[in-house]
Amino acid sequence: MPDLSRRGALRLTAGMALGCALPLAGCGRSDDTATTGTARHVDASPATGAISVWAAQGDADVLDKVIKPFKAANPDAKVTFTLIPNAEYYTKLQAAIAAGKGPDVAQFFPESQAQFLDPATLRPVPDGLVDPSSFFTSLWDAGVVKDVAYTVPWYAYTYALVYRSDLAAKAGVKAPTTWDAMGSFLKALRGAGAVRGLGADIGWDIFNGQDVAMYAWQAGGSLFSSGGKWTLDTPELIDALTYNASFFTSGAADTSTPTFLDAQPYFVSGKTASMITGPWVIGQLDAAAKKDGWTASHVATAPLPAGSSGSVSFSAGGTWGVLADSGNADASWKLIRHLAKPSTQVAQYKAYGSLPAVIPAWKDDAIAGQPLLDAFFTQLKNTRAFPQVATWQQVATRLGKEMEAVAKGTESAAKAAANVQAYAESLGTGAK
Repeated sequence: MPDLSRRGALRLTAGMALGCALPLAGCGRSDDTATTGTARHVDASPATGAISVWAAQGDADVLDKVIKPFKAANPDAKVTFTLIPNAEYYTKLQAAIAAGKGPDVAQFFPESQAQFLDPATLRPVPDGLVDPSSFFTSLWDAGVVKDVAYTVPWYAYTYALVYRSDLAAKAGVKAPTTWDAMGSFLKALRGAGAVRGLGADIGWDIFNGQDVAMYAWQAGGSLFSSGGKWTLDTPELIDALTYNASFFTSGAADTSTPTFLDAQPYFVSGKTASMITGPWVIGQLDAAAKKDGWTASHVATAPLPAGSSGSVSFSAGGTWGVLADSGNADASWKLIRHLAKPSTQVAQYKAYGSLPAVIPAWKDDAIAGQPLLDAFFTQLKNTRAFPQVATWQQVATRLGKEMEAVAKGTESAAKAAANVQAYAESLGTGAK
């Protein structure tokens, strides 16, 4: 699994996306370069010519190694990678696109790619290039606007419950399956010796907003209506904010610790006994404990506890798209088709720990033989995409700040929901 820097990169990625809230159409790209017709079929002949690829540093660092089979099968194609720091990636990509100097292929993040999903910016995914049903549904849906797909999923992650199995066994409790059971579970972990039952995320930022979004889904909420309206001042979002606040008001979590870099050490030491987090954590815990095999004997995972509408999480990860003015779209799509193959995504997992977005890859022994990943696989099959509107990142950030006020008791959940609704309506959706 990737190291701790990956989570930090994810924070930076989402944070800098806030500066890219406006749609890219009309930002320097002339209308005559837009692709608006039916995407052409991509045949099975070898790719040829130059393919320029831009990606954020992190998961893409190993791509030159991972695509060796593509290079061998397509000797007349030359792939060049430009890796850009996460904090700068979308800003530089957006500027390059506006200047008409973008790459052929660009990486995107399904949780923050809405502003790019436009035929003036990206080419539609060609019919038959990949099988949409082979991917986790919400990851594919995150790249679809008005029934047109613009991106192909590459790697995936979601949140699940990671907890101290040794303390749960000592307390005689099993992983909670409902919101109601979550409170008693966290209390039992404290009774078994943990200082706090939950090491909650206390950044009070966009990531907290994503948390409350999934809680709202679990409560039956929608965040955004099919008619294009924000639906945030609702009983479901109030329930979500109240549920999140209950972790703090009950004493199961602390509003001031652990900070981001302390999360794994706190968990290992028993200062906290559970986390609602992503799969990268699994590969970090042995190092935090300074003992090989610690994780296998001390940790378990489970899908998120269900609200009244079930156990729902969000989908995130990485995707690929071909820019509208690519000079070598045919070869670019052939590269993306290779990156979407189960064998390639397994190779990516082995090289970096990126979990596959294509479901058949999870059958490979390298992944299927990792029992702590089972909960994430189960959860990925029950996820939703965040609202595919350009201003969602700003709305989620405001949600995170409102969550802080509710958790600290300075504002009611109802007032927070009303505040977020008013803020979202003032922003609109960023649509033309």
